[in-house]
Amino acid sequence: MATGYEPNVEGAIAVLVDLMTANGFTMTRQPYEPNYRGLIDAIIDLKEGFPTFAPSRVGFDATTFEAVADGDALYMRTSDGKVGKASASNGNLENALVVGFAEAAAASGAAIKVLVTGVKTMPSSIDPGDIYFLSASTSGAITLTPPSTAGQAITRVGEGATATDFSIQIEPPVLLN
Repeated sequence: MATGYEPNVEGAIAVLVDLMTANGFTMTRQPYEPNYRGLIDAIIDLKEGFPTFAPSRVGFDATTFEAVADGDALYMRTSDGKVGKASASNGNLENALVVGFAEAAAASGAAIKVLVTGVKTMPSSIDPGDIYFLSASTSGAITLTPPSTAGQAITRVGEGATATDFSIQIEPPVLLN
């Protein structure tokens, strides 16, 4: 498999430099000698960069099967891999299995970023420190009150971080009998 990097110490150093450069790591030991010592120095710089390298949000790109609003809780259909508003009310665990939150509003059939972890600024007020669940009354919404009726699913989705920021902490749904 052609990678563009030589299969030797200099190639390994080049890979590490490209990785650190792309992620904004500080390379305090650079320039790296084209030998084993240089490789070790590059690895140390990589290791020391990780405590400061923490993406604030992680997500993936998907296509919607319906219009979604900014901050909607989303599930992924197993039939086609498209995402739409999650729901805790229909007795179907697939619809209650939240995969993430819409980073922005999107029309049906549009590309969207689905945030799966991190902090999301929500379009409506959030109660700091409170635990949120997938709503049983409004598709895509979150609520402080967990569903309690048979056939509904309890899906914990996160916690209020500030009055506007929501800490995404998705758990699997539990169907109520």
